[in-house]
Amino acid sequence: MTLLSLQSALGLAAIIVLAWALSENRRASRRSLAVDAAIALALQIGVALVLLKLPLARDALVGLNSVVEALMAATSAGTGFVFGYIGGGAAPFEIVYPQNSFVLAFQALPLVLFMSALSALLWYWRVLPVLTRGFAVLLRKTMGIGGAVGLASAANVFVGMVEAPLLIKPYLERLSRSELFAVMTVGLATVAGTVLFLYASIIAPVVPGSLGQIVTASLISLPAALLIARLMVPEETGRTPTGVGDDVPVVDYENSMDALTRGTFEGLHLLLNIIAMLLVMVAFVALLNILLALLPDAGDAPLTLQRLFGWVFAPLVWLMGVPWSEAPAAGQIMGIKTVLNELLAYIALAGEAGAGLSERSRLIMVYALCGFANPASVGIMIGGLTAMAPSRRSEIVELAPRALISGTLATSMTGAVIGLIT
Repeated sequence: MTLLSLQSALGLAAIIVLAWALSENRRASRRSLAVDAAIALALQIGVALVLLKLPLARDALVGLNSVVEALMAATSAGTGFVFGYIGGGAAPFEIVYPQNSFVLAFQALPLVLFMSALSALLWYWRVLPVLTRGFAVLLRKTMGIGGAVGLASAANVFVGMVEAPLLIKPYLERLSRSELFAVMTVGLATVAGTVLFLYASIIAPVVPGSLGQIVTASLISLPAALLIARLMVPEETGRTPTGVGDDVPVVDYENSMDALTRGTFEGLHLLLNIIAMLLVMVAFVALLNILLALLPDAGDAPLTLQRLFGWVFAPLVWLMGVPWSEAPAAGQIMGIKTVLNELLAYIALAGEAGAGLSERSRLIMVYALCGFANPASVGIMIGGLTAMAPSRRSEIVELAPRALISGTLATSMTGAVIGLIT
C-alpha cells in the first residue's frame, strides 16, 4: 500500500469518526458503529474494485462512453435543427475563433431535456423499475434497512432527490426520524440519472471513461450515505424498519407517447432551472470577487472566493488522498461544489482549476463531487418533501442542515475509497 493510499485509509476513518462525533446520540451510534462501518466499507470497496479493476467490468464502463457520444449526437441533431449554428449546426460563415463557438445553454444543457424524456420512457417500459427493485433488495439484505428507505435510496441512482421519495410517498409520514434523515442524505449524496450524462460529457476530455466513473460514483455513494446517516441520526433501539412490498410503484403514464411528452415537459422545467441557477451563481461569484478585490492582496495575489474555498476545504480533500501540494486547487473545486453546485464544480475540474491536478487526484474529485449536497439543492429538497409530508415540515427543516453535512461527508468518503484503491 502506498503512502497516498494510507492517507486515504486515514481519511476514511476520520470521516466516519467525524460523522459519529456529530451524532444526535453518540452512545447509540457506538453500539453498532463497527458493524455498520464494516458492511458499508465492504460494499463500497467491493463494488469499486469489481467495476474499476476487473477487466471485463472496466472495459464495459469505458464502453459506456459510446452511449454518451450517441446521446450527445442525438441531442446535437435536435439542437442544430432548432437553434441552428448556435446549437451546434453548420455555421453560415467562417468561424474565426472556434474555441469560443461552444454555447453551453444551446449545445450541452439540452441533453438534460432529452434524458428526462428518455428516463420517463424507460420507467413506462418497466426497465428502470426492475433495476430499482434489484438495488433496493440488495440494500435491505446487506445493510438491514427498511423497504421504504431501500426503495427510495435505490431510486436515487436513476431519478432526482425529490422524485425518488415520491415512490414511497404513502410511507413518508410513518418513517422514523432516522429513516427520514437517511432518505434526505442519500438524495444529497447522489445525482439524478437525468444529469449523469451531462456531467460525463463535461469531464470527458480530462477523465477517461467518464460516464462509467460517474455511474460508479453514484452507486458506491449509496452505502456511504446510509452509514453516515445512521451514525448522525441513529435509529431508536428496537424499532422495526418501515417496509414496503418488493414491487416498485408504476408511474401513471397512459402510453409511450404520454411518457415521452410528460418527460419532456418535466425536463424543460429542470433545464430552465439549471440555466437560471448557473447564470445567477456565476454572477454572484463574480460580484463577491469584485468586492473581495477591494481587500489587500493575500500572498501576492488578489483575494477571491475560489482561493478562500481552497483554504477551507484543503484538509477535507487531503483526507480523501489528494497530496497536500494539490489540496488548495482541489479544495477550490470542492468548495464550489459545496457552496454553489456540482455542475459548476465539474466545469471547474475540466477547466483551468483542475489543470494542475494529477490523474489520481482528478479521479478522486470526480467521485467526491458526485452529489447534490449544496444549499440550493437543500432548499429544493425541503420544498419537495414538505409538500409530500406536510405534517413533518418542522422536522424536515430541522434535519436539512445536518443532511447537507452528511451528504458532503458521504461523497467525501466515496472519494477516499477511490484514493484507497488507486
